[in-house]
Amino acid sequence: MSLNGKVAVVTGAGSGIGKEVAMDLASKGANIVIAEINEKSGRVVADEISKKGGKAVFIKTDVSSSKDVQNVINKTVEKFETIHIMVANAGTHTGVVPLKDMPEDQWDKLIGIHLKGTFLCCKYVLPVMIENKFGKIITVSSVAMRLRMGGINYVVAKGGIEALTKALAVEVGPYNINVNCVAPGFIVTPIWNEMGGIDGDLSKSLQPLIPLGRKGYPKDISGVVSFLASDDGSYISGEVINVNGALA
Repeated sequence: MSLNGKVAVVTGAGSGIGKEVAMDLASKGANIVIAEINEKSGRVVADEISKKGGKAVFIKTDVSSSKDVQNVINKTVEKFETIHIMVANAGTHTGVVPLKDMPEDQWDKLIGIHLKGTFLCCKYVLPVMIENKFGKIITVSSVAMRLRMGGINYVVAKGGIEALTKALAVEVGPYNINVNCVAPGFIVTPIWNEMGGIDGDLSKSLQPLIPLGRKGYPKDISGVVSFLASDDGSYISGEVINVNGALA
C-alpha cells in the first residue's frame, strides 16, 4: 500500500489516534500537515516524521474556527500545491454530565470541535478535491454512539458525524471523492483521562465486554485509515467502519 506523493491533512494529530494516523500515512509516503491546536505536541509529531525521513509541517489549528480551517487548507496548498487526503480526527471530551445538568457552553464546546469541526474541514477542503476530481475524506466517530454512553453531547456529536459522512458521500461521489468514517472502540488514548482514566470505572466495565478480549490501540485505527486513504479502498464510500473488537 503506497501513498507516495499524496498530501494529507490530519487534524488533532498531536497525540493519540491522530498522531498514529499521521505517522502511518507518512510511513507510506504521504506528505503530512499536522493540524493541531496544541503547538508543542504538534511540532513534536512533525519533527518525529521528519527525523524518519518523511515530510511534515505543523499548522496550529482550532477546528471549530472557520478562519483557522481555511488557513490550514490555504497553507497546505501553498506548501504542497494540493490536498488528496483529509482526516478529520480532532476531538475532545468534556466529561459525562446528565443533560439536565449540562451547561450550554459544555454542549457548545464539544459539538463545536467534533461536529462543526468536521463540517468545516469537509467544507473547505472540498473545492480543492472537486477541482482535482479526486479526494479521500475520513471522519472519526466512536463506539460511544452505538453504546449510547460516554456523555450525551459526545454521543450526539458522533452520530452527527456519521450522518454527515453518509450524506456527503452521495453529494460528492460524482467528483471521485470517497467519504468514509472510522468508529473506534475502546482505544487507549489521552481522551480517557476525561472519562475516569484508562483504569477507571468506565474502562473496567467495558473491557470484559470486548469479545476479542483486549483494549485497542491507536495503531489498530491507523491501518484502517491508511487503507481508506489508499487506492485499495477506492470503491468504498459512505461507510462507517467499526473498529472495536466486536464490542458493538
